[in-house]
Amino acid sequence: MTMEHSAETAAGAAHADHAAEQRAKRKERVGLVVSVKNSKTIIVESTTRVPHPRFRKIVKRIQRYHAHDESSTAKLGDTVKIMESRPISKLKRWRLVTVVSH
Repeated sequence: MTMEHSAETAAGAAHADHAAEQRAKRKERVGLVVSVKNSKTIIVESTTRVPHPRFRKIVKRIQRYHAHDESSTAKLGDTVKIMESRPISKLKRWRLVTVVSH
């Protein structure tokens, strides 16, 4: 191994570390599977509690996410963790990470 080769490898590794530091952390959500009717797709409902902008009363915000489930591991009623990803189809921008509970 030459000195130039080892310097190139170190520079490449440093560049990869720098690129990993720049990318923002991907969003993660935990929610309930409400539909498994499509192949390789689950619909996850995530509930967050936020104060109303004007009245400050705590209200529930329910958001539905279409998530990619390659091996169809999630079943109806499971609690799952999903992560933001690149667009997979028209509506799918999330992918299944793990099944938290059955």
